[in-house]
This record gives sequence, C-alpha cells and structure tokens, in this order.
Amino acid sequence: MVITKQVQEILDATPPGKVLTIADFNVLPEYQPALVKALSRLVAEGSICKIAKGRYYKPKQTVFGTLKPPVAEVVKDLLERNGKPIGYMTGTAAFAQLGLTTQITSAITIGTNKYRRPMKLGEYSVSFLVQPNAITRENIPLLLILDALKLLREIPATSPDDCVRGVARLIAALSEGDLEKLADLAENYQPYVRALLGAILDSLGADTRQLRATLNGVTTYKLPVTAQALPTKLKWNIV
Repeated sequence: MVITKQVQEILDATPPGKVLTIADFNVLPEYQPALVKALSRLVAEGSICKIAKGRYYKPKQTVFGTLKPPVAEVVKDLLERNGKPIGYMTGTAAFAQLGLTTQITSAITIGTNKYRRPMKLGEYSVSFLVQPNAITRENIPLLLILDALKLLREIPATSPDDCVRGVARLIAALSEGDLEKLADLAENYQPYVRALLGAILDSLGADTRQLRATLNGVTTYKLPVTAQALPTKLKWNIV
C-alpha cells in the first residue's frame, strides 16, 4: 500500500507526456519488485503507458488519440544526468530539425563521449555516435554542424550538395566567436570533415588559417559534392 500511494502521488504531480523511469520513483532496491508490480497494474488499467522496460508515461488523450511523449523525453536519461548534458540528439532526427532533411524516422542517434552498443526502446532504435569533444549545452549546436558534415553521405531524403548548402546557411548565421569555436571542435574530427568545413568557411569569406594548418597539403578527399554547391572545393583538395 505504501508503494502504491507513493507511485500515485508522483503520477499526480507528473504532467502528461513526461517520461518516468524507475529511478524517478525514489524506491529502495528491495522495494523495486513491488514498484514494478504496481506500475504493471496501472499499465493494465490504462492509467499509464509503458514505452520500454523501466520507462513509463502518463498519456494525454487528444481527438487524434493518445499523444506520445517527445523523443527527447523517451531518451532523457541518455542525454542528461544531474542537470548536466551527457549526450545529445544527432543523426537524421536532429538534422531534420535543422532543415537539412525532410526524413521522418523512429531511429535515434545520440552523440556520447563513450562507446555504447545500440539498443531498443520500445518502437525506437537507438544508436550512438562517439563524440571526442566535450559535450556542453554551448557546444551541441556546433557539434551538430560537424556531425552533418561527417555523415554527409548517409543523410536520407537529401543530396550531399543540398546538405552542404544547408550547413553553409547554418554557419553563415554564427557569430565570430562561434566560428572560432567551430574550428577548434573540428580539430577532433576526421580530415575530410575539416576540409569540408574549411571550404565552406572559405566560400563565406571567413578565416580558415587554423583549419588549413591541421591538414596535409597533398592529401585529397573524394567526396560527392559538386563545385556548384561548393565552389572552393578544389582549393581544399576535395575531388
């Protein structure tokens, strides 16, 4: 009864669509089996919905049916811990929000500092992209730009040319300080990413000396980008 009351109090204080994990119920390990049983009863009653093992949410009913929680809510414990970011949404879903693709997907890619094996969370497939740079709230928008260049060949429902044009638009809107930070972060990415970034910055008239110094002047990069999309490509050995 104590567990049931505690669960109900937490659910009453939880807005619809917010995802709760087992840890959110603040139950001692020895009482977790009772907690799972209580949650299972509530799922059977329709009071809450289960997304995947250990993940639940209070449904919100609309004229179109039950409203699912935002994807970021589903994976929130993979994105943040104790108020600090430990990962960030990247890949197709994030690129769609940036206007780089129109593809809608149930596949989630999370940038993280450590290797993790892919996992399933209900209907979602979660994969991880190792990020060598520090993951901070300030860095994440810049890391997404670099990830888009890194994954240039893999972004669906767009072409590499359109991706480069879209990334160039994002970069053109950055402040001078962010441009410098972007170049700093790029040093931990592959040489072809640095070459692409250098060519884009060059086309925008930005300072490229820092990036140029990180590249081997005789190495060429075979990338599916045309001179129409990136007029400065040959200056950066992109063929």
